[in-house]
Amino acid sequence: MNSLLLLRPPTFSAFSRQSKVSVLNPRFRISCSSARPDSVEAAEYKPGVFDDLFLNLFRSRMVKEVGWDSEKPGYEGLIDVANQLMKKSKSNSKVTEAAVRMLISLFPPFLLDLYRMLVAPIGGGKVAAMMVARATALSCQWLMGKCTVNSVNLPDGSSCSSGVFVERCKYLEESKCVGICINTCKLPTQTFFKDYMGVPLLMEPDFTNYSCQFSFGVLPPRPEEDTALMEPCLEICPNATRRKEINRNLDDKESVQCPKA
Repeated sequence: MNSLLLLRPPTFSAFSRQSKVSVLNPRFRISCSSARPDSVEAAEYKPGVFDDLFLNLFRSRMVKEVGWDSEKPGYEGLIDVANQLMKKSKSNSKVTEAAVRMLISLFPPFLLDLYRMLVAPIGGGKVAAMMVARATALSCQWLMGKCTVNSVNLPDGSSCSSGVFVERCKYLEESKCVGICINTCKLPTQTFFKDYMGVPLLMEPDFTNYSCQFSFGVLPPRPEEDTALMEPCLEICPNATRRKEINRNLDDKESVQCPKA
């Protein structure tokens, strides 16, 4: 959260329910208005000096939750541990609960409570939403790949620079699994920000091009209405390939919902 110190005081207007819009200036100037800013091409992400630190910290928390570590180094080992978390848990809800606990463990005691109580209420929640959008874009590219802050439509009808667009999610691409994306990333991250930081979050992964739109300040739909939870397995998913071999009676073009989602 040290990146939050980079924020300037925001300006406000009134919060639309849609969330995809234009990329903002990569200097992270905060603005909030009903007009959509012109898009600006962001520079290609280059690994930073803290990337290994973030990776090792994140992996260590996941290893502690799973009770197992992979022999593989770096990011490849992290994906192995995520797969093990899926395998050892009795249900998808248990996976999500474990991932939420892992996210909580990344923060110092009382920081989340203070943020939820003191920051989240300011400006109807817009300040907190814009702050976490910038913190996410600054600190999570080692996990997701290149991402940029953008403007999203909020429930009150205004647009605000509280979105993060991930061009091609490395976590999804490396895991090759809709279930891992949904249960170890999308659902727990939405729960974590809403329940522990006081910031609603809608995450919209695109399983065709591996992009993902984060919309801070926007509530996610109910699970039965969330289309991401109904997605079929990825073509590159090894589990999907094995299932196709077993279910030869299914038409090749027929999609099967990911059993892990």
